[in-house]
Amino acid sequence: MGALIRFFTKILDICKLVPMLPVVVIAAIPLALLGDWRPWGNAMAIPVLGNPGFGQWLVIALVLIIVIDTVRGMIDDLRHGQVGVDVLAVVAILSTVAVAEYWASWAVTLMITSGEAIEEYAQAKAERSLTALMEAAPQTAHVVNLPGVGRGFAADKGDSSDGFRRVGLASAAAAAHRFDTVPVEQVQLGDVLMVLPGETVPVDGELLSGTATLDLSNINGEPVPREVFAGARVMSGAVNGSTALTMRATQVAADSQYQRILELVASAQESRPAVVKTADRLAVPFTVLSLVIAGVAWAVSGVPTRFAQVLVLATPCPLLIAAPVAYIAGTGRLAAAGVLIKAQDVLENLGRVTQVFFDKTGTLTVKQPQVVRVEMLPGAATRLNEDHVLMMAGAVESYSVHILSKGIAKAGAEALARLRQRFEDGQRLCPEPEASWPGHGREYPVVKNINEDAGKGVSGEVNGHAVRVGRLSFAAAGEDGFLAVGEAAPLSPRSGQLPLRGGAQQKDDLRTRFGLLQPDEMASYVSVDGRLIARIVLRDVPRANAKAALAKLHELGVTKLAMLTGDKRASANIIASEVGIDEVHAELFPEDKVAAVKAATGAGKTVTMMVGDGVNDAPVLAVADIGVAMTDGTSTAASESAQVVIMNDNIAAVPRAIAIARRTKRVMLQAVIAGLVLATIGMIAAAFNLIPVVVGAFLQEAIDVVSILWALTALIDRD
Repeated sequence: MGALIRFFTKILDICKLVPMLPVVVIAAIPLALLGDWRPWGNAMAIPVLGNPGFGQWLVIALVLIIVIDTVRGMIDDLRHGQVGVDVLAVVAILSTVAVAEYWASWAVTLMITSGEAIEEYAQAKAERSLTALMEAAPQTAHVVNLPGVGRGFAADKGDSSDGFRRVGLASAAAAAHRFDTVPVEQVQLGDVLMVLPGETVPVDGELLSGTATLDLSNINGEPVPREVFAGARVMSGAVNGSTALTMRATQVAADSQYQRILELVASAQESRPAVVKTADRLAVPFTVLSLVIAGVAWAVSGVPTRFAQVLVLATPCPLLIAAPVAYIAGTGRLAAAGVLIKAQDVLENLGRVTQVFFDKTGTLTVKQPQVVRVEMLPGAATRLNEDHVLMMAGAVESYSVHILSKGIAKAGAEALARLRQRFEDGQRLCPEPEASWPGHGREYPVVKNINEDAGKGVSGEVNGHAVRVGRLSFAAAGEDGFLAVGEAAPLSPRSGQLPLRGGAQQKDDLRTRFGLLQPDEMASYVSVDGRLIARIVLRDVPRANAKAALAKLHELGVTKLAMLTGDKRASANIIASEVGIDEVHAELFPEDKVAAVKAATGAGKTVTMMVGDGVNDAPVLAVADIGVAMTDGTSTAASESAQVVIMNDNIAAVPRAIAIARRTKRVMLQAVIAGLVLATIGMIAAAFNLIPVVVGAFLQEAIDVVSILWALTALIDRD
């Protein structure tokens, strides 16, 4: 007997190497069943089964294989603490053989094997987005081994900023490098790596090449490739464009960004949401109910076949397969949208969110203050316009680390593009035809003699013009005190300075001439060639899609949208009114934010969500029912503390994640309920002899297929 079991087990293992082989083999059995061939005569007669023919013995053999495999699976489930409910399949298939319903036995074995194939297909379909992330993981790296370059060599590095390119001395023709290809796990900190066109960046690092184009869709779902310059951070998982790049490793593989993404994906795949665990538990009473209905039908009718008729229709697959397939599909849809969750329980809770708290700066607003306008000094004798001011200020601010510098540098790059376009359209760029402005044979402005006075401002030369940007006292100050602001002749790149003494009185007069700023506005003042001519006004600007995203949250039934910020109340109220926030909590310390969320979390059936992006948001993200970290793909303390990580830094992903979660749960419930109702109706009909055994076996498979395919509709985007 043991040898027979080992033989059947070996056959089963071979069949599993080719998933559809059992289906094909079993589907061919009717050819044998159609005949009644017994070359052994009556030598193999069995009291219960009579004298089966050749085809019938084939069915019996297949039944034994299926039963052995199913029992092995049940034992394995019990070892892992899960209740094995495949007893229905075992009892159903044995009962059909016992009552000599060989066609039904064949149908059940065919349904079981094809059902496993359908389950594998559904699982693969649901996990497609997650599997794509796994398969895109970098496996190897090219370590440069030129003399003087590579491990232990610290090359000079370049730098970059918004639109004003600065290429470091380490830039070289990537094609000229020699390299060794090693497993990505062997990359060490400081290694100089080459990434060939179309390859995946193996580890986090710093770009040494002059420029590169990276596809970040694997990391944050961003569809448009991003151009980066020397000195920029490059993240593992990004796909290089059409030219080779060189980079220096700043993280080993285990600590790189893509590895963290894979850890989140693996964590989500391994977890089981509470609703799926509940479905598993419900499968046990459903099994008992099925056995009771079958037993009563047999007892009342006195026909043993009735027992088999009922059980072939008893299927817990809507509970055991459809529920997890729906949730895996939902997790995959979130991943495709650039949203990663750390556990599938989070997906369930996302659909029940009632209150959402937002950090202000970097979450509801862009990460740095943005330029909203340029104010030319009234009465200033200058023929420069706002774009000239922005271009020159942006050129020097691109070298600064001040909080306002990034916004001015970005606006300066945009102004430079407008000036270049005007030149291409035949318009003059500046008042002096002899001046060296962009467009006169030069793509970028010439910047030199940069000097930053911490906390005050930055100065330098832009195309031969002395430029000072910063506080009013810094921009207007010179060796002789405050400088002339408008009484002199028109600006010339080589004109002299005309001092006008006056000290604090002159400073107050200048501030008055510019006018008052709004409570949420900041300003940097600009002087060119010793003359104060303008100020650049910046403010926290709401994200372009913040208002629409918050309106969508209200449409989804979120009852309260609140802002938690350490900023002043006047500034917070302005942003809140612009984006549609219901409640503002301003001038808070991190512990105050934690207290506010805790108070809401403990109130009845409220499910709270906190959305933030900074390191100081980590504590409050941890205490919310759902913490959401918005990131552009970089790793921060916020993303470590959060249960949900938005990888594309898009606030619209917040309502989208909630919508996906709600649709996923709705589809799961529909699939489970529809499957169980159809199975129950079928069992009752079979109990009254309305459904033959063979028809019931096929009907049971149809119910499973409908339930699983319905669960897969969670993949469909209907937003």
